[in-house]
Amino acid sequence: LKVRYRQTVLGALWAVLQPVLAVAIFTLFFGKLIGVSSEGAPYPVFALAGLVPWAFFANGVTVGAASLVANELLVRRVYFPRLVIPAGAVLAGALDAAISMILLLLLALALGVAPSATWLLAPLFLALTALTSLGVAIILAALNVRYRDVQHIVPFFVQLLMFSSPIVYSSTILPQPWRTLYALNPVVGIIEGLRWSIFGAGAPPVTALALSVVVTA
Repeated sequence: LKVRYRQTVLGALWAVLQPVLAVAIFTLFFGKLIGVSSEGAPYPVFALAGLVPWAFFANGVTVGAASLVANELLVRRVYFPRLVIPAGAVLAGALDAAISMILLLLLALALGVAPSATWLLAPLFLALTALTSLGVAIILAALNVRYRDVQHIVPFFVQLLMFSSPIVYSSTILPQPWRTLYALNPVVGIIEGLRWSIFGAGAPPVTALALSVVVTA
């Protein structure tokens, strides 16, 4: 955390500015100009509910994939469980995710979303996001030690995965069986689950969540 915000003027305020600016852009282009359906929910809340776990996941994968190589001297000199390095890289983003989650709940209240008992489940989806991000980061960090091409592939991989995740749209636009195949992307179940916990409408996305847990494991 110290390294993350060292020599920054705004410090942890970046954890608020980044999702706010992203949601503003998404709302303008996808919510207003293109008219992407948010299934009756306020589009800013709909988009932020997708952005919070995605940002946590993407940052963890990007930083975690490079973590072993970045700490090469430490790894060579001292023995400790190597898992600590990618785990620390992923969990350093937990503070940003927690701040963004509070912002999401405040925005939901401000835009008329009634609080419900399912809001208590929201932290569980962040925990699943951390595990998913760590799982991907462990694989990529190990590969990056042997094949440095990984550090060039990861940003492109993360960018592609963003557009193939239901951040600015709902996965319900896909018919079956494509929706189930789509849910093999573990971020899909997390995002849809978090949206369900915030809006409390309909049945929980059991299939998508189960696939997220299996793929993460």
